Amino acid sequence: MSSEEDVRAKFVALEPVMDERMRRLWAGAEAEGLGRGGIALVERATGMSRTTIRAGRDELRRGVHPSDVVHVRRPGAGRPALVEVEPELPFALESLVDPVTRGDPQSALRWTSKSTRKLAEELFEQGYQVSSRKVGELLRELGYSLQANRKTTEGSSHPDRNAQFEFINDRVESHQARGAPVISVDTKKKELVGDFKNNGREWQPAGEPVPVRVHDFIDRALGKAIPYGVYDLAKNVGWVSVGVDHDTSAFAVRSIASWWRTMGRKTYTDATELLITADGGGSNGYRRRLWKVELQKFADRTGLTIGVSHFPPGTSKWNKIEHRLFCHVTQNWRGRPLVDLETVVQLIGSTRTSEGLRVKAALDTRQYPIGITVTNATMNNLALIKSDFHGDWNYTLKPREPRR
Repeated sequence: MSSEEDVRAKFVALEPVMDERMRRLWAGAEAEGLGRGGIALVERATGMSRTTIRAGRDELRRGVHPSDVVHVRRPGAGRPALVEVEPELPFALESLVDPVTRGDPQSALRWTSKSTRKLAEELFEQGYQVSSRKVGELLRELGYSLQANRKTTEGSSHPDRNAQFEFINDRVESHQARGAPVISVDTKKKELVGDFKNNGREWQPAGEPVPVRVHDFIDRALGKAIPYGVYDLAKNVGWVSVGVDHDTSAFAVRSIASWWRTMGRKTYTDATELLITADGGGSNGYRRRLWKVELQKFADRTGLTIGVSHFPPGTSKWNKIEHRLFCHVTQNWRGRPLVDLETVVQLIGSTRTSEGLRVKAALDTRQYPIGITVTNATMNNLALIKSDFHGDWNYTLKPREPRR
């Protein structure tokens, strides 16, 4: 039985070349082939209404003949799509669900605890005439899905978790209002390089699957790829440095510097400040002294005032880069063995979405030694200003040298 992802992939591939009737018949055929629950699955995968899918299925059951005369509306005919009349509607909807977004770091799906009826009511208060059913369709188009609970808690919930979310949101909005860049950063999970199995499927000649190794033991000659990503929240563009040594704070900040040199400063030519949102752990964790030391060096080199806000412990799934960049990278290379580092870089760099995401990637072959000790004297020499609210999570590094 085809999965929801398979049906969605088929629809995305065929939808541009299908007219109204062909979409209906194709959807009906998929639902019929899936059997019980097929209509609901096709609805979730395509966003088409159940009425249309059911009509296509019933038409196929009655028999379709090439000589049948069926009226098909010309392109552009009929009632205009709601998002054409109200182009700001998707943005208004996402602004309602975004503060409570939940998700799996490696999944393209996101979901909200607010009901479609409640969201429709809140949109009505903002002046949008939209039904709860249409809200559901828009949520699916935006990448959301209703899902049951799963035990994925990463740690105990911090009492100031929600307050930190609000602080980050206010800080992001403030920077964006001033035209300052805001980026989300993180390290994607390490990937084995070589002819190893990669989850997912892609189109291949029938009966000719790509051969891969039976066991996933690291190839010492090829090693692992360590992708560190930088996602620009306002521009919907990403940068990924693919490291080969260790995931250290020096590697993390070097990746941010590569984004700034390659993409950031060309986009934000007048920028004097930069805000970074990051997880609370890992190479960019709030307890990492080397992270702050390297950021200070970056601030000194660029003249940028570097603001940093960390997500509370156990909330890495809320980091924007997870569901706006990394999930699409994973989707792009599904079923493709990462046979060498060039393949990894090329697959990351070719990631695209219909919403306009564009990604650049580069290989970083530098060595990043571990076990570097940062003394108290070095920390005291930083131009670090802690926020009044959770200064361990929210702080700013001022440049100590004139801007170059």
